[in-house]
Amino acid sequence: MFKCSDDLADLNQYPYHVRDVHISDPCILADPVSRKYYTYVQFVDSERFPDVPAGRGYFYALESPDLIHWSKPQVCFEKGDFWADMDYWAPECHIWQGRYYLISSFRAEGTYRRCQCLVADSPRGPFHPVRQEPVTPEGWQCLDGTLYVDPQGDPWLVFCHEWLQVGDGQICAVRLSMDLGEAIGDPVILFRASDGPWVGPSGVTDGPYLHRLPGGKLLMLWSDFTPNGSYAISYAVSETGRILGPWKQQKEPLYALDGGHGMLFYTFSGQLMMSCHCPNVHSRKRILLFEMEETSDALHVINEVTGNWYNGIGGDAARYAYKAPCTEVPCFLKDPRG
Repeated sequence: MFKCSDDLADLNQYPYHVRDVHISDPCILADPVSRKYYTYVQFVDSERFPDVPAGRGYFYALESPDLIHWSKPQVCFEKGDFWADMDYWAPECHIWQGRYYLISSFRAEGTYRRCQCLVADSPRGPFHPVRQEPVTPEGWQCLDGTLYVDPQGDPWLVFCHEWLQVGDGQICAVRLSMDLGEAIGDPVILFRASDGPWVGPSGVTDGPYLHRLPGGKLLMLWSDFTPNGSYAISYAVSETGRILGPWKQQKEPLYALDGGHGMLFYTFSGQLMMSCHCPNVHSRKRILLFEMEETSDALHVINEVTGNWYNGIGGDAARYAYKAPCTEVPCFLKDPRG
C-alpha cells in the first residue's frame, strides 16, 4: 500500500490538492513522454489563482506527478478567432500519431452544441483547432465526444446526440479523417438511453468512453440517471468486439452514488483507474479516482482513493454523507508515480 502524503510532493509546483480541484467530467491523460498526469478544466478558481486569466473561451491544463497533487491551472487554449465561446464541456486529451488532441464540445450564441478536435505538440498546449469546422453532423445538438481507434487503425468519434433535441438520447459513432479534422461518412446510432435497464426516465446519454478488456472484449462506459435521480456510470459490451456493436447493456451501474461521466486510464505502475466527478452539483464537483479490476469479460471497482465521496456522496447513500471533509491520506495499491 502506498500513502500519497504531502511531504512526497513539491507543494510549490503542485499546490492544488485533489480534494480542492473543482472540475466537471475529469479525463486524465497519463503522458508517457513527461511521465506526468494531465487533466483539463474550463473554469478556474480565481480566489485561489488570481493571476490566471479567467472567463469564457479558455481551457486550462493541470499537471500532477501522483494524481493527488496538481499544478495551478495553465491556459492551454484560448478562443482568439475561434467560432465558439460557450459550453466548453468535457475536454479530454488523447495521444494520436505522436500529437496531443483535445476533444470537446463548443457552442456560440444561437447555435447548436458541436464537438471538435484541437491539437498541440505538448499536453500543456497551446492547442489549436485542427480545422475550423466541427466534426459532428450539421443540424445535430451534440456533446461528450471521445476518440476510439479500431483494430484497423482508423479513428472514430463516439459522441452523444443530445436528449434535448431527440428526447431519447443517443450514443453515436462516425469515422474521422486521419488528422481528426473531418467526419467520413454518416453517423451511426449505437444505442439509446432507454436501452439501459438501470436508467430512469430522463433520456440522458453522457460521457461515452471506450476500453478493451484483456480478453479482447470492447466496452463503453456511459452515464445517465437512475430511477431515483442519482447520476450514475454503467457500461455496455460490444457483442462483436467492434464499434458498431450490437451493444449489450449491463443490468446495474458500476457506481450510482451521484458520480458520473466516467473515464479510464492506466497509472505508470500499470493499475487501471476510473475517474469521474461527484456529486453532480456544479459548485461541489470534485474528482473521484477508483482503482479498478478488469477480467476477460467485466469491470469492477476495487477502491476509491481520493476520499472526495466522504462528504459529497449522493443517491441512495446521501444520508450517510459526513459533514466534515475527509482528512485521510490517500492510499493506492501501487505507487502511481511508477
